[in-house]
Amino acid sequence: MNKSCFNKFRNSIEDISLPDKFTFPFYYDAHPLSIIASQELQDYLLNQNDFEHNFGLDETIQGQVIGKMFGVLVVQNKQNELGFLVAFSGKLAGSNTHKFFVPALFDMLQENGFYLKGEEINYSVNAKVDLLLANPNFKKSIIELDTDINYSKDFIAKEKIRLKENKRQRKMVRENEIAKLSNQAYDSLLEKLKNESLEDHFYLTNLIKYWKFRVFNSKLKHERFVDELSRLKKERKERSIELQNQLFDSYNFLNAEGEERSLRSIFFDTAQKFPPSGAGECAAPKLLQYAFANNLKPISLAEFWWGASPKSEIRKNGQFYPSCKAKCEPILGHMLKGLEMDENPLLKNPAEGKDLSIVFEDESIILVNKPPEFLSVPGKTISDSVLTRLIKLYPNATGPILVHRIDMSTSGILLATKTKEAHQFLQNQFIKRTIKKRYVALLDGNVLEDEGIIDLPVRLDIDNRPNQLICFEHGKPAQTKWQVIERSNGKTKVHFFPITGRTHQLRVHAAHHLGLNSPICGDDLYGSKSNRLYLHAEFISFVHPITRKNTEFTVKADF
Repeated sequence: MNKSCFNKFRNSIEDISLPDKFTFPFYYDAHPLSIIASQELQDYLLNQNDFEHNFGLDETIQGQVIGKMFGVLVVQNKQNELGFLVAFSGKLAGSNTHKFFVPALFDMLQENGFYLKGEEINYSVNAKVDLLLANPNFKKSIIELDTDINYSKDFIAKEKIRLKENKRQRKMVRENEIAKLSNQAYDSLLEKLKNESLEDHFYLTNLIKYWKFRVFNSKLKHERFVDELSRLKKERKERSIELQNQLFDSYNFLNAEGEERSLRSIFFDTAQKFPPSGAGECAAPKLLQYAFANNLKPISLAEFWWGASPKSEIRKNGQFYPSCKAKCEPILGHMLKGLEMDENPLLKNPAEGKDLSIVFEDESIILVNKPPEFLSVPGKTISDSVLTRLIKLYPNATGPILVHRIDMSTSGILLATKTKEAHQFLQNQFIKRTIKKRYVALLDGNVLEDEGIIDLPVRLDIDNRPNQLICFEHGKPAQTKWQVIERSNGKTKVHFFPITGRTHQLRVHAAHHLGLNSPICGDDLYGSKSNRLYLHAEFISFVHPITRKNTEFTVKADF
């Protein structure tokens, strides 16, 4: 074992008990041992001189700002000594290998390794493609072919019109001269006109042949380039697939039972079949692989972000985050086999033991005050929800019942209906955005301005569901009006007036650095976990489906 990777705690851990089970990596509270290990890693990052990387925390450091996810794994060796391993996701300072950190499962940057050699070949093929595309003769062949095709069509069409006119003129001559000329003279005229007709026919035939031949030659010149381009692109694709498969087969993952599987075989059992880019390069798989390969018992795991937030994702410096799902869930599903883990809290019914409060009802509508951590509609694994309970409470209700939804973690007003007609009437108001809603939220930070409008497009983070991203290229338009209510003890209470209704819109707009840069307190996705998410839908205004009068309801938050 490379002893430099096993780090003994510098701080005292004598009074800290070991966890009963290993960390469930996709939703966890960091264990005290993991917190201490993370703090010691962060101290190293602040004071080290082993590499230079611009995390965006020090203005004196040059280069592109790249924040990074780091991981710590508390382990126990054969002598029952506790220590910890550290790792980073992807590359750090342009390298896969650094002192103090566990090694990558496979170092793609290894000199004279197959990957760099394969990449070099791919680069050479790419260079050939680029040279061919930039070849002036290739560009000239495109222009010549296009010119010949278009010019030949135009020229032949014009000549056909001219020859048709010749034919008409000959017909007129025949008709006009028949009464004027003697039979012998008229026969001579007919012969002359016949010869002219034949000349026109042969001229057109030869003209068409000429342009067909000319276009054929232009196509031939152009297709030589096209064929070569197709060959190079096919070669590039085949080489890339071959190199990618060789790379996937070079990543082999152990688990607690000593089983080893390649990256390709792990993802073959998933719906996506093929590993996404960067799979196997995250901190958690590196840490577990090193532990299993060196007979170290995993005790607890934690991953934290270090540096400035990326442009799209929401990442806060020093904050703990779960392992990513798209890349790590299949890998860790294999690697954690044989370890006794904490239960997956996402499989528990968060609404168990909670009552559903009906604020108001009449013959057509129902207003519910949804508690926090309570699904609006059934989920993939949990059926208990506002909708399922309303169906039981109102078995004679018709139509879809719920008119809109709010996030599971958000509390507050939900509007439902008892009839299909009422649902359609209210749904149309949502579509036309005439329904007014107001949320109250407690933000973790001091918001300096008093009010404003946030206009940041939102889309799903497909690599880390259900998280959302700010994406100016593919995101859906999302606007939120906001107003400060009060400021106290580093917290800001605000009113949110959503103009659009995107998933997690208020949470993302609050937390993102281009928004308010202050996550909602208790936001376990975009901020820090607490006893609840401090976001409440407190007010709604709409036209009643029966009375046709404007109707308002307010349910105050309990925070």
